[in-house]
Amino acid sequence: MGDVDSSRGFLRDVKRIVLKVGTAVVTRKDGRIALGRLGALCEQLKELNTQGYEVILVSSGAVGLGRQRLKYRKLINSSFADLQKPQVELDGKACAAVGQNCLMALYDTLFSQLDVSSAQLLVTDSDFRDRDFRKQLSDTVKSLLSLKVIPIFNENDAVSTRRAPYEDSSGIFWDNDSLAALLALELKADLLVLLSDVEGLYSGPPSDPRSKLIHTYIKEKHQTEITFGDKSRVGRGGMTAKVKAAVNAAYAGIPVIITSGYAPENLTKVLQGERIGTLFHQDAHLWCSVKDVDARGMAIAARESSRRLQAMTSEQRKKILLDIADAIEANAKKINVENEADVSAAQQAGYEKSLVARLALKPGKITSLANSVRVLANMEDPIGHVLKKTELADGLVLEKTSSPLGVLLIVFESRPDALVQIASLAIRSGNGLLLKGGKEAKRSNAILHKVITEAIPESVGGKLIGLVTSREEIPDLLKLDDVIDLVIPRGSNKLVSQIKNSTKIPVLGHADGICHVYVDKSANMDMAKQIVLDAKLDYPAACNAMETLLVHKDLMHTTPFNDLIVDLRSEGVTLYGGPRASVFLHIPEAHSFHLEYSSLACTIEFVDDVHAAIDHIHEHGSAHTECIIAEDQEVVNAFFGQVDSAAVFHNASTRFCDGARFGLGAEVGISTSRIHARGPVGVEGLLTTRWILKGSGQVVNGDKGIIYTHKDLPIEP
Repeated sequence: MGDVDSSRGFLRDVKRIVLKVGTAVVTRKDGRIALGRLGALCEQLKELNTQGYEVILVSSGAVGLGRQRLKYRKLINSSFADLQKPQVELDGKACAAVGQNCLMALYDTLFSQLDVSSAQLLVTDSDFRDRDFRKQLSDTVKSLLSLKVIPIFNENDAVSTRRAPYEDSSGIFWDNDSLAALLALELKADLLVLLSDVEGLYSGPPSDPRSKLIHTYIKEKHQTEITFGDKSRVGRGGMTAKVKAAVNAAYAGIPVIITSGYAPENLTKVLQGERIGTLFHQDAHLWCSVKDVDARGMAIAARESSRRLQAMTSEQRKKILLDIADAIEANAKKINVENEADVSAAQQAGYEKSLVARLALKPGKITSLANSVRVLANMEDPIGHVLKKTELADGLVLEKTSSPLGVLLIVFESRPDALVQIASLAIRSGNGLLLKGGKEAKRSNAILHKVITEAIPESVGGKLIGLVTSREEIPDLLKLDDVIDLVIPRGSNKLVSQIKNSTKIPVLGHADGICHVYVDKSANMDMAKQIVLDAKLDYPAACNAMETLLVHKDLMHTTPFNDLIVDLRSEGVTLYGGPRASVFLHIPEAHSFHLEYSSLACTIEFVDDVHAAIDHIHEHGSAHTECIIAEDQEVVNAFFGQVDSAAVFHNASTRFCDGARFGLGAEVGISTSRIHARGPVGVEGLLTTRWILKGSGQVVNGDKGIIYTHKDLPIEP
């Protein structure tokens, strides 16, 4: 199943559906019946009928089918001389009369094969002016639905009083889209579905690659933004007519979805609440702000706000962070309520315990988060810091200074505390920020974002930090290499790889946290036991938790090693082994060494020596954090000198690989990249450099008359 949209939860209660099928769905490009498409649709309707839904069908296509049939008959009955004469356009009403017969014969045949009965009801505009007709229509449809019969409506164009089926848009309804909307109201339907030849309503012509699918139509926002393309190749009005009918029905209380009639099972997916097509609903304006901007607008707003932030004094930026820390503590109850709702929803959805653990803000966490923001606020201001000062020539001084990167896009996992850390780091480093958190933490992220942005003064603007709420916005953001300067994805290997392959923007981060602890034969085993247990048990879901334990082969038969295994098992750790350990310890063999459990589980394997351990780490690791427990300094030096990971520890738990524990205040993530920042990325990792040249009228002029000194100057404190 695709993504279920929470705003479409009402679809679970739908019973009576009016379904309108457009001519472009019923026919192929050559005008002939799209038999396979129509057959698939009838099968969906049969399933819905069986499940207890009441389905009312409004079908276009009669005029087109009639025209195709009459043209063919006229062709085979014409002489060669007749064909040389100017061809007169066929009468539309005659086409409608012939085509309606063809269309109903086809529906009857298809439904009969599925053991479903159908009924034809032809109506005209003038019929609806008669109150008695409308009551009788309602009674008849009610009777048909009670018998599990599918009513099929069409405008009776053959006897319509309009000048021509395609020309007159006056009256109560003017085409089958508006007829479907009228019937939905008259027959008290729960939902109107308009099937088209495109996925839904786009912001511009669907053929334009810049056009985006609009998932929820908000009249106040979209009616002035949409550019319609050409009218449908067949039928009367195309998307313009569908939108007009949808808006009228939605604001009269009937929800409407426009979606493709080409995609298999689309109708079923609509009723399951999947986020396909375009939804029209009278309450849509309550679900989304009219002032919402597109991806580019959000990124530009963040950049403009960041420049105002950079223009502030160091003390002013510090005060913003202190105000945010106070606001987080002041709103602790609200934050906890929203977080508990996220945790409860995750548990009910059956998510893994490791994800629920990351999601929960445990007691004391909010105070801890506020304090971490205060630590950042009290750190030395990193912006405009002179890193190097050089006299190029007499009176010409060059300074290399620290500078914000610009605008950051950070896609992070379902950890609400990460939002606070990332936002505070962005403010301290003077960067604009766009955040996309995991959907499981939607409510927690929303309240934290609200609390933080409301604490930012208007002189900077809350748009400094934008919260991206839909996964569908990410592809658009990844195209904005001219306004977004760095992407930091925090999550699965698949997520990181997808982002790297989808953007020209530099990407910083790590895919996996496959951290190793190697216990050498020279290790103090009491120390080893403490470190191994901490590395696995302190926070099993963390990316710096131990996932693989490598043990020198000489320790296999020792009592201290056996005690370590007993302790791991008694703490509930599930053990998997490599080829050697699985046989010796009688445990299941791990299907791969490149595995991040993020839970109370780990892999154990025996190695011959430190060099074998290093080779194993290089082959199966993720270059995150590795630890050696040893007393032999020569072995330790070999490990330090050869292990090519972002963080390498001696006699210390891998859990120390953390921005806060490193004294960075917080971290935006841990990078295993070899360019720019590596390891825990704090404020310094979100900075770049720029050159400031201070002169007194010097010119190059072919380097005549200037004597370069290139002398290092002391940096003033």
